[in-house]
Amino acid sequence: MKAMPWNWTCLLSHLLMVGMGSSTLLTRQPAPLSQKQRSFVTFRGEPAEGFNHLVVDERTGHIYLGAVNRIYKLSSDLKVLVTHETGPDEDNPKCYPPRIVQTCNEPLTTTNNVNKMLLIDYKENRLIACGSLYQGICKLLRLEDLFKLGEPYHKKEHYLSGVNESGSVFGVIVSYSNLDDKLFIATAVDGKPEYFPTISSRKLTKNSEADGMFAYVFHDEFVASMIKIPSDTFTIIPDFDIYYVYGFSSGNFVYFLTLQPEMVSPPGSTTKEQVYTSKLVRLCKEDTAFNSYVEVPIGCERSGVEYRLLQAAYLSKAGAVLGRTLGVHPDDDLLFTVFSKGQKRKMKSLDESALCIFILKQINDRIKERLQSCYRGEGTLDLAWLKVKDIPCSSALLTIDDNFCGLDMNAPLGVSDMVRGIPVFTEDRDRMTSVIAYVYKNHSLAFVGTKSGKLKKMPGTSLCPTLELQTGPRSHRATVTLELLFSSCSSN
Repeated sequence: MKAMPWNWTCLLSHLLMVGMGSSTLLTRQPAPLSQKQRSFVTFRGEPAEGFNHLVVDERTGHIYLGAVNRIYKLSSDLKVLVTHETGPDEDNPKCYPPRIVQTCNEPLTTTNNVNKMLLIDYKENRLIACGSLYQGICKLLRLEDLFKLGEPYHKKEHYLSGVNESGSVFGVIVSYSNLDDKLFIATAVDGKPEYFPTISSRKLTKNSEADGMFAYVFHDEFVASMIKIPSDTFTIIPDFDIYYVYGFSSGNFVYFLTLQPEMVSPPGSTTKEQVYTSKLVRLCKEDTAFNSYVEVPIGCERSGVEYRLLQAAYLSKAGAVLGRTLGVHPDDDLLFTVFSKGQKRKMKSLDESALCIFILKQINDRIKERLQSCYRGEGTLDLAWLKVKDIPCSSALLTIDDNFCGLDMNAPLGVSDMVRGIPVFTEDRDRMTSVIAYVYKNHSLAFVGTKSGKLKKMPGTSLCPTLELQTGPRSHRATVTLELLFSSCSSN
């Protein structure tokens, strides 16, 4: 039977995953209704089950949920079509390699499998579902019925992450018409940099059971398609890690948005304290040696208040109306971001938050300026996670254009000066935790989810009136909105 097409612009709907204690709720508004009439179709998981990730097949509208010990396939009206169990199983996070490869001397206990990454591989019609069991191995499932096509686990390249937290892994697929696709993987390493690179590019073979699945795109004795955090970094910041919040591809580059701890000296003080800095990381898609790695700090300020802790981000287009206001083309990429106030709290962010917009081209221009100055021999590499921060830049006579992908020198590279976003909206009490945006009838719409379970349409970003919907009860836990799909207020 032919699938009905997914109508993105005629659907006034949203999908929210709301963490409520030990249960999880998925809600969707089924049709355009007046504000007083709004109701929601809901889907609840098992009582002890939490939803971790959500992806929507943009061709069919089918919804895939990555949950604890389970993968769901739902219809667009939230009816269960298929389920696939992923756990629990006997495991111990100290077992490396995992016990399914060799005997482990650590005590084994029944362990849940938390979904840490969920991606649709459209080219091969399969779902990539990676969990917390066995050092982060992945299953490749057929989209139609979640039949297991493959589950590579016998090589170290198959263990993507040892962090047993949801949201610690982010993946971006780069697709090619006549070659195997590649998968960029970014993950926290949880103090185990010898086992896990923080960023790497992997092969996505056509055959889900192929020996080369998830192998590094390039690897020899000296160079590989990866970035590893040097072990001596942990002597300066013992709990150092790079926490990945969002990832995407645009043009010739792949980008990840991160939170990173740094040691800084407050004004007027000689002692250092740990803060968290939000940074954008950029790599060339075709750079197999990762010489193009650049990171730039990002943040936002409004009325003298600094918002520096990244909570969420989403890539969208400017649209004609907002594009005119910002002085950019309607098809230019914008990053809609949510930051919370300050820099000192990562896990317990302050409730004050801001929605800010970054013009991606301006970030790329700032990166190009930094590359040009470094290749003139000015400054140092300036990366907080390198123990020796004053490695000098080396001069070289070459032209650096918008698509420069680095050499085996002056890499990896950091940008010192922060790129500031454009503040659109601030919230002082109900912290914003998620954001999504899209263009409808030349207007750019932005919606955010909040800690208390509300969905808000931002004022001044579209034709629609300001909108606020309660999608879940208040809870002492932060609401987690993993995806919002909405439409255009076409009834207005």
